[in-house]
Formats: sequence, structure tokens, C-alpha cells
Amino acid sequence: MAGKMRVLSELFFFLRSNKKWWLTPIIGFLVILSGLILLTESSAIAPFIYSLF
Repeated sequence: MAGKMRVLSELFFFLRSNKKWWLTPIIGFLVILSGLILLTESSAIAPFIYSLF
């Protein structure tokens, strides 16, 4: 768990120090999309989410 928190803190430090705030929506979208993919792997919700795409 500590390793994941370190990655997140380093990402935040990179975004803050290099003024790359425009990357935040892209990263957020990728996190949401990967969550949808993980959710639909083995669930009853899969047919409904596949119809969105």
C-alpha cells in the first residue's frame, strides 16, 4: 500500500512542480475507464456498459 501512495505523491509532485495541470483530466479519464473495464470483466452490468460504447 505504501508503494501505491508513493507513486501518487510523486505524480502529484510532478504535476505541481512542472505546471502540467492539463494532464489531470486525462489521468482522471484513464482511471475511470480502467475502473469500468475492471467492473465489467465479470458482472451482470457488462451488457449495459457495452451498449454505451
